[in-house]
Amino acid sequence: MPLVRIDVIEGRRDAVELRTLADVVQQVMLDTFAAPDRDRYQIITEHKLGQIIAEDTGLGFERTDDVVIIQVTQQGRTQDQKEAMYRELAAKLERETGLAPSDLVVSITENTRADWSFGHGEAQFLTGRL
Repeated sequence: MPLVRIDVIEGRRDAVELRTLADVVQQVMLDTFAAPDRDRYQIITEHKLGQIIAEDTGLGFERTDDVVIIQVTQQGRTQDQKEAMYRELAAKLERETGLAPSDLVVSITENTRADWSFGHGEAQFLTGRL
């Protein structure tokens, strides 16, 4: 049940390219995080030029206006799964969308089973429905 937020610069990708980006991210969630089928929660937000500021944290690489910032909220993944997700995202996004690995920023936030409701005002993990 990862919740994935994908932030990009407005006008850099058309609707098909945005969907491809989201599809690649979803496939990586399935492959590295063992997300269940039909467990897809993604929000794509486009920002005007200048509204994403993503420097290199002193690592010495350049970013372009193609930068993609991915935020994943999830529970229970291991460090190995997280590192595999970082590697797979960089490799597959470069291969399938042309995104330079230096233009990818990923952040993972942990939460618990009590932090999810999938509808109807119910905490399905806590009630046993999931």
